[in-house]
Amino acid sequence: MDLAGRLQKLEELVRDAKSMPLSSSALLNRDEVLEMIQEMEESLPEEIKQARWIVKDREELLAKARHEAERIVEQARDDQLRMARKEEVVQRATEEADRIVADAEQQAVDARAEAESYVDGKLAQFEAALRRILEGSQNANRALAKTLDQVELGRERLRAPTTAAEQEFGPGPVAEGQLFDGDGEA
Repeated sequence: MDLAGRLQKLEELVRDAKSMPLSSSALLNRDEVLEMIQEMEESLPEEIKQARWIVKDREELLAKARHEAERIVEQARDDQLRMARKEEVVQRATEEADRIVADAEQQAVDARAEAESYVDGKLAQFEAALRRILEGSQNANRALAKTLDQVELGRERLRAPTTAAEQEFGPGPVAEGQLFDGDGEA
């Protein structure tokens, strides 16, 4: 007998059961009802049993899937937060690098200006020293020229007649180079 027939037999058993006086309760043979229920359970088609297992597995899978989805969402939130923090760190690092480069460029400009100022100062000192040397050299040239003029004047005086008569009449019969007698004495 199939499941539908057994259910119908159980229904008839309940209808035909003797009623309790002044009550809607009925007297049934317990063993007979339990036996019928057991037969119905045994006659349940295999598909229904499998369907129950499938439903149970489906519920377990859904629970696992929900749990996995929650874990993935949480992981995604953590990843998003971590990436945002990394982005913030990268932005801070970029700003710091830009600041360091700007500082280095300013230091280079300052160092160059300082070096140029130092070199300009040294060149000014060198120029002043060269001007002093040039001035000293020009003074020495003037002094040498003056000395040379004095030497020439002195030579001219030496060549000039020494007495008034010699100045007036010129040198005597003794020519230059004849200041010595024939013996070589003066």
